[in-house]
Parts: sequence; structure tokens; C-alpha cells
Amino acid sequence: MTTSPAAAGFHPVDDAAGGGAARAWWDENAAEYLAEHGEFLGPADFCWCPEDLREADARLLGPVEGRDVLEVGAGAAQCSRWLVTQGARAVATDVSAGMLAAGDVMDERAQVSVPKVQADARALPFADGSFDTAFTAFGALPFLPDAAAVHREVARVLRRGGRWVFAVTHPLRWAFPDDPSSHGLTAIRSYFDRTPYVETAEDGSVLYAEYHRTLGDHVAELSGAGFVLERLVEPEWPASHERTWGGWGPVRGAILPGTAIFVCRLGAGVRGQ
Repeated sequence: MTTSPAAAGFHPVDDAAGGGAARAWWDENAAEYLAEHGEFLGPADFCWCPEDLREADARLLGPVEGRDVLEVGAGAAQCSRWLVTQGARAVATDVSAGMLAAGDVMDERAQVSVPKVQADARALPFADGSFDTAFTAFGALPFLPDAAAVHREVARVLRRGGRWVFAVTHPLRWAFPDDPSSHGLTAIRSYFDRTPYVETAEDGSVLYAEYHRTLGDHVAELSGAGFVLERLVEPEWPASHERTWGGWGPVRGAILPGTAIFVCRLGAGVRGQ
């Protein structure tokens, strides 16, 4: 049974407590999340975002056949499983054992197996220069107070010129309520307020934490890790797409961006091998 928070709101939280909450939260909520979104995501498909942008169409990773590809915050490894069908040597990592166990079940369902490793994205258990490409679709970064550490680790395990692509909730959304209806079209907090959203239990322990970064913050953290931003993708809401997912839906999607996808490359002379 999912633990219901006793309190929820925007307030400061200890970095260790906030950054460590994701493991237990995703373990506890893996089955519920996949029951709600599993069909949309597919057992072996690569969906970047609620706007239904698929890698089969977008090709943001570039060529993947014969390449070593790392997924960070993979969940049940749907994206990595699709990459295997495209000839990639994909490895899926996630902090949650519950999500990775669900991925093992999906392997059998899809008849496609992908290596899975339980790991904190800030301490990846791979040698320097192990991968050609790395990516994450809403994994790890929003749930950590120190996303810069993830970028540095990804830079370390990528080869020279390697590509790093990540999708996050569009930073503009932070100013608006998490409501996909017309009531979610009025800003209620400052875009520049970086106070995290936190859910706590009766005893005050942190159950869930989500962190905000402005577009400028993301770019600064990427640059600090040695990446060059090549493209910023802001998917539009498809006219025929009626699905609602949390704060995403056709009403808000027609007016406000919901997702930002950063397409980056490791700069010359930066780690990598």
C-alpha cells in the first residue's frame, strides 16, 4: 500500500534526506505507476515525454546501431529495450530495485532482454569512457538536489564527443499549479523560486522531493560538466493527443510547454576516452 503523505508543499529540505527519498518512493509506487502509464509507454518503446514524442520519430540520440548506450533513471527500462531492438548495446540503470524488477518482468513480456544495474546516478559503477551515448527521460535529475553531480558522472563515463540527452519537466511549469485544466493556466509562484516540492510522513521523514532548476541553471550545470548544448527541444502538444498525465494535457499543452529536452555533446578535451 502506498504511504500517504501527512504534509506536502514547497519548503527547504535537507539535501541528503531529499535526494535519498527517491529510492523508497519509486520502490513503493512502481506497480501503481506502471499500471497507470505502462500501456502508453509500452514494454519496448522509447517515449520521451507525455507529449508522445517517440525516439523512432525524433532520433535525438543519433545513430545507435552498434553503439554503447547508457540509460540513467531507466525505470522499467522500456527505452533501453527499444534500443536493443535497434541494434544498440544498451544498459539500463535506476536507483529503484522495484522498478528494475518490473523491468525483468517486461523483458519476458517483450521477449527482449536488457542488462540492468541498480545505481545512484551520482555514482555510476562504470569505467571512464564506457559509453558512446547516455540519456534519461524524466529520470533522476528532477529528484536530486545536486543534478550537476549527475552531469559530471555522465561526462566521465562517456567517450570523447559522446552525446547526452535528457528530458525534464519544462522549467516554466514550476510557476504554475500541477493542474492540466484551465485552472492551471495562471502562475502562482515565481519561476525563480527554487524551493523544492516536498512530501513528508507523520514523523516528518521525507517521502518525496522534487527540485526546480531554471533554463539558465540547466545550461550552467551542463557547461560546468564540459557539455555543449546543441539543441533544446520543446515538444508541442499534438492536436490529436487527448491523454492527460498529471499536469500534462491538451488544454495546457496547447498554450504552455510541458517538456524540455536538452541535446548535448561532450566538449573536446573533456575526460572521455
